[in-house]
Amino acid sequence: MGLTKTQIFSNEQNQLAGIFRVLANPARIAILQYLSRQQGCICNDIVEEIGLAQPTVSQHLKELKQAGLISGEVEGKRLCYCINRDRWNELQQIINSFFKNTKSNC
Repeated sequence: MGLTKTQIFSNEQNQLAGIFRVLANPARIAILQYLSRQQGCICNDIVEEIGLAQPTVSQHLKELKQAGLISGEVEGKRLCYCINRDRWNELQQIINSFFKNTKSNC
């Protein structure tokens, strides 16, 4: 969708579409599931867990971080990632509102 086309949709619609685009990749879902079971995580642990190459995992982490779904902190020479709970709570409210306003049951 071109940049000009996004202007005809609400901020919430654009926000949900962007998040769903990020979540539409099974590797990112696997990364999120792994991180959700951890207190924090080092990128190398994610590479071992997911089984993808380091550059591929880094690209997925970048997408997740840009969407605000995860946060990363530098600890020495390592970058640790964790779930961004505040962002997930915000998204949960948006999604709940979306389905709460749905009238049809079919």
